[in-house]
Amino acid sequence: MTQQLSKHRHISFTAHYTGYIWYQMGISHPSLATAKGKTLAALVHPIESWAEKYVGGSMRTTLKQRHTMLDAHLEQLIRQHPDLQVLEIACGLSPRGWWFRQHYPDIVYRELDLPDMAATKQAALQQIEENVEDVLSVDLFTEAFADAFAVFDSKRPLVIISEGLINYFDKPLLHQLIQSIATYGKDFIELHYLTDLYPEPTQNKLATIIWNSSRLLKWMSRSAFSFHFQTPSEVEQFFYEAGFKQVTVLQPKQFFEQKILENKQQHLGDLVWTIQASNN
Repeated sequence: MTQQLSKHRHISFTAHYTGYIWYQMGISHPSLATAKGKTLAALVHPIESWAEKYVGGSMRTTLKQRHTMLDAHLEQLIRQHPDLQVLEIACGLSPRGWWFRQHYPDIVYRELDLPDMAATKQAALQQIEENVEDVLSVDLFTEAFADAFAVFDSKRPLVIISEGLINYFDKPLLHQLIQSIATYGKDFIELHYLTDLYPEPTQNKLATIIWNSSRLLKWMSRSAFSFHFQTPSEVEQFFYEAGFKQVTVLQPKQFFEQKILENKQQHLGDLVWTIQASNN
């Protein structure tokens, strides 16, 4: 049977870049770092250094922020539910599955991506893990996505996690993705979705430069990369409309600096946020 593929399937070089940055940060394995990723990281290093000095952040600083925050969310859920099940969608060359399987062997942690990347990830994992389960190969925008949920036990909590994904789609398509997760996971005793997103950089003095950079990324990745939200309340409402019942938006200044907000809908100027959504 020919696998279903949608027209929205080509997120390309970014997986190699992020995979190598995670390796540079010391949180990944050499087998998950590619030569292409090393070349890309070297190519953009001067731009990243400039952005960190003058913009206050860069792709690699936001990578570290979002990865740290998502891992903390996931570890918190594991402490609450030792029998947790995890599906990381668009897993790319993320070290998260490898790391969590080593440190929390009692949980079920599966990964999913498009066919080519799934095969690349599978080959890498087989070099560093024994008896690793297959990386699932499914297009998120076809009905085959439902099959990925059938792999798990609905009597145990399920977490869907994605990183660096949802800004690549236009708003209708993003709604379809989040609604699919909520719908396909509705029969689980608990369903959680952990993700990050890049808000519109309205509070940054160099917002125009960031916007122009996003247009370049949109062209290079052949995607609809865009900033869809200006405030946490807009994010929350969007997730509610897609079928989730509880939604929390967390900004890095809240997480790393323990900044207490009088107005929880305030945009603090961070370049990336994380979202915790659940069906209960």
